[in-house]
Amino acid sequence: MKSDYHDWRGSGHSEDRLDKPGWLEQWLAIHNLPYPGTPSAKELDDLRWLRGHMLRIVQKLTVHESAAPADLEGLNRALSGGPMFLRIAESDADYRLESIPLRAGWSRIGAEVAASFGRILTECEPSRLRICENPDCMAVYYDETRNRSKRFCDDKACGNLMKVRRFRARQKAAKTGVTTSES
Repeated sequence: MKSDYHDWRGSGHSEDRLDKPGWLEQWLAIHNLPYPGTPSAKELDDLRWLRGHMLRIVQKLTVHESAAPADLEGLNRALSGGPMFLRIAESDADYRLESIPLRAGWSRIGAEVAASFGRILTECEPSRLRICENPDCMAVYYDETRNRSKRFCDDKACGNLMKVRRFRARQKAAKTGVTTSES
């Protein structure tokens, strides 16, 4: 059986999962968000635009710099696409505050994503945001390890793949008599 990661050398480019059939619907289901139907070309562009702003913020944070005002404004623009009202709900003798969207559609999804990212920036430790070290992946994740040492979005997928790439590069170098600096 062939793996999706059969090219251990890497392709040198990342795939855009937004273009992958079914991926967006699956991602929304995982995050308990409604699927508003197939996005239009403009809605996909808006999602990519938001993703770009969030990625630039994470790139700045990973080198201990502040986010650019334009990128924060991009988040605020996405947040404005999803007005909502708040209500108190009860469950199992507990109370919780729920936000109920006033709109459906992709602008609401963008607002939910921006709000989730905003909660990480304001309520968590933004210094724990990382970008996967697999150059073909580049996924952003939150490092919850105690010593902040996580290097890959998924140790079983990207971590093992990169380990295989390093191993095979060392094997190839040993056959050709070239030394590598990677370990």
